[in-house]
Amino acid sequence: MGRNILACSIFFYLLLGVKNVNYGLHVANYNPDSVTIKKCQDFKITGDGLSDQWKNTVWINLVREDQNNLSYQTKAKVLYSETGIYFLFSCMDKRLTSTMKADNLNLWEEDVVEVFLWTDEEFPVYFEYELSPFNYELPIIVPNNKGNFLGWLPWHYDGDRRTQHATSVAGGKKESGSTVSGWIAEFFIPYKLLAPLSHVPPFSGTKWRANMYRIDYDNGQVPFAWQKTYKTFHEYNKFGTFIFE
Repeated sequence: MGRNILACSIFFYLLLGVKNVNYGLHVANYNPDSVTIKKCQDFKITGDGLSDQWKNTVWINLVREDQNNLSYQTKAKVLYSETGIYFLFSCMDKRLTSTMKADNLNLWEEDVVEVFLWTDEEFPVYFEYELSPFNYELPIIVPNNKGNFLGWLPWHYDGDRRTQHATSVAGGKKESGSTVSGWIAEFFIPYKLLAPLSHVPPFSGTKWRANMYRIDYDNGQVPFAWQKTYKTFHEYNKFGTFIFE
């Protein structure tokens, strides 16, 4: 038993040190490749994750690439309701690297969290959502033709088709370059925004392929992921699975 624990500990700390390509990941893939998504009542997005609904599910760890500062934790929670799917990210940090002040920019070039939702494995089309510490978003549908992909912004993006999102910062000011202890991203993606993707809305037993990511820029580009990819975050065949309770 002790030998197994020692072996697991060594494996955890000796994460692969290969340099990333196109913000790709080389991480220890010790996370389960599926997770059960619990159902909830709709609630208000506040950016602090304090809703009682979040108490009904557990944190999912996102693993970082480099071998240093393993306590620099990134984790996420996921819930779903009759109208959409909720995400909560908690990101330990030391400095906010975020200067963009508008939606639909190249948010992945600075601190960001990301979610990819591939609802139907028969079609290589998925939804990608990004949110910066300053609460700017990028919602896109991505057709991926054998590695050739480009996102398309939503049309008629208003009313009940629009996301709800908010962020907060701990240990410092919500300013570019500020010294902080971490930041939180909370958002809601309505099913109506995902139309016409298949298997939407999900029901009990529905399965979606999905992945969750974060990129931090304190010491160069450091990616985190729930499920390991190698070259880009768009390797949808390596996504994990959301199983709706």
